[in-house]
Amino acid sequence: MKVLVAIKRVIDYAVPVRVRPDKAGVEALLPKLSMNPFCEIALEEAVRLKERGVAAEVVAVSVGPPHFQDTLRTALAMGADRAVHVPLTAEVVALQAAAAAGGGEGGAGAGGAAAAASSESPLQPLGVARVLAALAGREGAGLVLLGKQAIDDDCNQTGQMLAGLLGWPQATFASKLELELGGKGSGGGAAAAAAAARVTREVDGGLEVLSLPLPAVVTADLRLNTPRFVTLPAMMRAKKRPIESAPLESLGLSPADVAPALALLRVEEPPARAAGTRVGGVEELVRRLREEARVL
Repeated sequence: MKVLVAIKRVIDYAVPVRVRPDKAGVEALLPKLSMNPFCEIALEEAVRLKERGVAAEVVAVSVGPPHFQDTLRTALAMGADRAVHVPLTAEVVALQAAAAAGGGEGGAGAGGAAAAASSESPLQPLGVARVLAALAGREGAGLVLLGKQAIDDDCNQTGQMLAGLLGWPQATFASKLELELGGKGSGGGAAAAAAAARVTREVDGGLEVLSLPLPAVVTADLRLNTPRFVTLPAMMRAKKRPIESAPLESLGLSPADVAPALALLRVEEPPARAAGTRVGGVEELVRRLREEARVL
């Protein structure tokens, strides 16, 4: 079975960010980018499936500008067998700029256009889902693993949209993944063919266990695993390995297929939290909770 893993490059979680003056987005105080943590968890799970003899091949894929290949090399160092990069063409970037310019609220119009004109701008979830659907069909993937969300936009939409486009069952927020095995894989390989996936996911009332026939789409939650540490020798070997380039045209897609469907109007800082105050006693605390906070 082949496992396809979606990888996104984001501002590193440890880097402080702030809203840009034109409110068209955020800017990093330090220019450090890394693999989205939830994508890293999804990749780790795919590599573990291969190590257990369930998966025959792990393919990491990323959609974005040329520097996204750096994150794909990290994926290769972690244990992915192949890496596929879908580059953004100038026409796609122009469509992103037009969508940002359409925001038009306050300073977000022109500023957003300038931001989207840069190749740093990521695609929106629906565009990424269409690319992944085309790749899943081309690769003949039996399982697609994604992070449940990216830490930059927190959309939590790509996996669900991908399952809808493919018509595959889906399990989101997976905290445990088990594959029920069938016979041997095609071609007489060592990896056994998986017939179904058993996914445990956390819900408000506890745990929910789902059984899904394969092929399927699964999104990874934080507690699915702890990703391995990438060693320097593994990273050096990954730098010498090829990364396949798959333009949109080779996947049967056009720039219009991945064009933004939404316009970003503006980005605001969260409201400042008021300073705490001391109360004289229980009676005053109850009164203020009732009259000021209105929680009683």
